Order: sequence, then structure tokens, then C-alpha cells
Amino acid sequence: MRYYETQGLLEADRGANGYREYDESAVLRVKQIRHLLGAGLSSEDIAYLLPCAVGEAPELLGCPELLAAMRSRLQRLDDQMARLAQSRDALTHYIDAADRMAGESYPPFDDADQEPVPA
Repeated sequence: MRYYETQGLLEADRGANGYREYDESAVLRVKQIRHLLGAGLSSEDIAYLLPCAVGEAPELLGCPELLAAMRSRLQRLDDQMARLAQSRDALTHYIDAADRMAGESYPPFDDADQEPVPA
């Protein structure tokens, strides 16, 4: 919860004993934060979205700035997924090629002296 405070997502008062004291709304706020983190949003994104959050799930009010921020985050995720898919395809290609060459060693060695055979 201290992390949420440092990120500006949650506020606490201090009791006479110096301990943090959270009001009833903090429980709901933490649930909202956890849901939004689970959606892949950064704490910076969440700080921007929380004023528009309603309910535990939460539901977000559709103000234009909010929609633009979420669409931007979705585009970043789509871009990351595309890069990961390209990396996965390339790695799969290399693995398949290595499997086809399973019985061969590289570089080829001359059995007599274990020196690479000139190409």
C-alpha cells in the first residue's frame, strides 16, 4: 500500500501514533488498482484513470482523454505482441533448421586430428 501511496494512487492519514490510517474508500481503491494493474496498465496510467473509475471491477467513465489513453496503451500492447510473434517465428525457424541438421556437427571436424575441415 505504501507503493500505491508513492505512486499517487492512494492516500493515508497519520494517526497520533504515526501509523498510516486508511478510510473505507481505500479498500475499494486498492481493488480498482489491482484490476487495472491486471489489465496491464502502468501505475502512471492508473493514476490518470482512477478519477474516472466507478465500482470494484472498475467501470470507467468514457471521457475522451480516458479513451485516448486506453487506446494508446492497447496500441503499445499490440505492437509488443507483433514483435514477440516475429521473434517467436524466427526462433521456431532456427530450431526447425537445427533439428533437420541433427546428425551433423559444426564446424565439421576431421576425425583424425579434430581440426576443422577447411571449407
